[in-house]
Amino acid sequence: MKRKWSAGRFLIILFLLAVTVVTIYPFLYMLSVSLSSDVYVIKNEINLLPKGVNFKAYEVVLNDPRIWTAYRNTMLYVLAGTPLSLLITAAGAYALSKKDMIFNRSFTLLIVFTMFFNGGMIPTFLVVKNLGLVDSFWSMIVPAAISTWNLIILRTFFLGLPRELEESGKIDGLNDIGIFFRITLPLSTASLATIGLFYAVGIWNNFYSALLYLRNDQLFPLQVVLRNIVMASQMVNGASGVGDNLVLDEPLKYATIIVSTVPILLVYPFLQKYFVKGALIGSVKG
Repeated sequence: MKRKWSAGRFLIILFLLAVTVVTIYPFLYMLSVSLSSDVYVIKNEINLLPKGVNFKAYEVVLNDPRIWTAYRNTMLYVLAGTPLSLLITAAGAYALSKKDMIFNRSFTLLIVFTMFFNGGMIPTFLVVKNLGLVDSFWSMIVPAAISTWNLIILRTFFLGLPRELEESGKIDGLNDIGIFFRITLPLSTASLATIGLFYAVGIWNNFYSALLYLRNDQLFPLQVVLRNIVMASQMVNGASGVGDNLVLDEPLKYATIIVSTVPILLVYPFLQKYFVKGALIGSVKG
């Protein structure tokens, strides 16, 4: 059966194509500039395709020890922070999904309140400082370990799970913790993968916490190093292994952005099958 192409459907497709072009074009332009010869960059003759292809900018970036140290730090933050955030969020959401829990409504309102109001930067910093987390590995993970929005989405998903499953688990002798780990979590793969992706991307792109809590440059994540390079518009070529060849600031900045962005983009295809299903299930049920 052939689908009818209405004017509304055509406009939606046209709009989505326009959004796709607007989203992809900056990446293509940065990639072209980072791969182009300095002569064409100075003349501003770069569009979608690189001219006079060379890899000097990438040689400088990939040979800079700051980049690899920052890569290591960011990967550690993501690998440690994502499971921790998922566990805390899932546990909190599971508890709030129990309407017979004492003070359930009060706890829910208090948590939702934090979506609109917070203590502010200085009180938050003082709390982190008093906990002894300043200038430590955990300062990049603990203060932002849980997102209220993700908690509410996961709570809504848990509310949609059949109560009969929990009752059958209790008949088999499981307590609430056993039901959570053996029944609820295995049935929540799509939502957990989606929320985990949100947390991983948030940690990967997080530079605000590093600016507040980190003093040791050996702990800086990739985004802080990227920010420093973009703000300073320069890198030390003497340590790059490129010799006496100079690299323009613009290709260098774009090459750094590409190097820092591509790894997290590669995660999306592996989680795509969970993404739409998990996000929608958690947002419409309940």
